[in-house]
Amino acid sequence: MGGRQYLYRIVDRYTHKSLGPRTAATEQLKQDYMTSRTANRSRITKLRKALEKSAPINRAMGLARVPRAAAKILRALDQARLLGDGLFVVGTHALYAYEARSGLVFQPELLATTDIDFLADVRSRLVLAIEDKKRTGILAALLKADPSFTVQGDLFRAVNDEGYFVDIIRPMAKNEMMTAEYDLGGIVPAGIDGLQWLVSSPRFEASAIAEDGMPVWMSCIDPRAFALHKRWVSLQTSREPLKRRRDAAQAIAVAKAASLLGLQFDAKELSALPAKIFEGADALLAGKI
Repeated sequence: MGGRQYLYRIVDRYTHKSLGPRTAATEQLKQDYMTSRTANRSRITKLRKALEKSAPINRAMGLARVPRAAAKILRALDQARLLGDGLFVVGTHALYAYEARSGLVFQPELLATTDIDFLADVRSRLVLAIEDKKRTGILAALLKADPSFTVQGDLFRAVNDEGYFVDIIRPMAKNEMMTAEYDLGGIVPAGIDGLQWLVSSPRFEASAIAEDGMPVWMSCIDPRAFALHKRWVSLQTSREPLKRRRDAAQAIAVAKAASLLGLQFDAKELSALPAKIFEGADALLAGKI
């Protein structure tokens, strides 16, 4: 530039920040960076080898819980910087995060599913970031996990050639006629009543172990909010009886996990939940609905 050389920091594919013209100071800055990068890469390589070495042990000890298909999706969304930043695990798969932190092992019947649900916080910068092309869209991330994923006609669901579903949902909008504005990179999340409580609830993060023995990072909603919401869902008479019974069982199990984690069903921390939902806390802690 103008016959001078400049040092730039690459923030991402779309953002470069100038650190100034080439001088002794910027030369040293670059050298420090290169030294640090080499050390970090070496450290990451050693850590990865350690994780790979422990993977068979994790499998042998029964710690490998998260299904492979789900783990691949979670890792792809994490790598795309979507998971935990506007996109959160809800539904059955969230139980893997709760048991990983609490030490509980949930019964198989509570975990059986062929789909994974993600809650999209469309209030957040998730939509803007994708529109600005600063991040990969949801569908592109899913295709990296499994190229066979295709979006179904309802647009909120993607399915692979093994019949594994990924559903993206969001709180119901006041005007459900304007759903196109929620396009998150090839997928338009479905509006579901009652999710406005969850999207404002505290977040919960955990590293669980996948079936391949390797860790997988998960970002979910607070287990207390999950349990109370599941209890509410189980009481909806319009829902299928089998699903209602499973909802109730999941609610009680997750409430126990929250208790083991030392999480109190505090009204202030869960202020996003309506009073009618929060009133079920005592029943859940007593193992009832």
